[in-house]
Amino acid sequence: MLDSKIISKEILAGQRHSDLLLPMTQQILTEAGLALTQLDGIAFGSGPGSFTGLRIACGVAQGLAFAANLPVVGISTLKAVAQKNGNQKIIVALDARMGEIYHAAYTRSAGNWETISAPTVCLPQQAPLLSGDNWIGCGNGFDTYPKELSHLYNGGLLRIDYGLYPHAREIVQLAAQEFTNESSLNPMDAVPTYIRNKVALKENER
Repeated sequence: MLDSKIISKEILAGQRHSDLLLPMTQQILTEAGLALTQLDGIAFGSGPGSFTGLRIACGVAQGLAFAANLPVVGISTLKAVAQKNGNQKIIVALDARMGEIYHAAYTRSAGNWETISAPTVCLPQQAPLLSGDNWIGCGNGFDTYPKELSHLYNGGLLRIDYGLYPHAREIVQLAAQEFTNESSLNPMDAVPTYIRNKVALKENER
């Protein structure tokens, strides 16, 4: 973000995150006319999500921050989806594979997000129940398990907004607030948010 303007680049990386991330970072710095040392801080998507992707994001953020003596901020991918949706009452579900979802719920007031249901991993039919109505469901967990989540939140969902994923643009928006609130971290304290400690089912569990 430069003078409230966000410069972003997106690409479907597949398994090439480690090859593409640093060149894309340099492209953005060049486009903005900035050197790394001129930044105020570095933000990264801290998770939950792909374990390998999270480690790459955190490691690159730490390396750049150490090199330029900058603070870092880790932003929840779940909250980034809520930010992209932009409504006031958001249930976010991201597909966690293995028949599970990453889940969280947020409400927004005066531009700030309040966590109503903390990030967790669960079966879609066992997601935390929420009081009240007019909730908006979003995230690819709703894309994958629409029937299960619609049944669970029957009467409480206003609608489901399909096709929403976490993006760098929303991570930057949320990180800017964290830097303003002086909630940044020393690079050595930056860690991914895994939530679960298992990435695949064993053969006898499939």
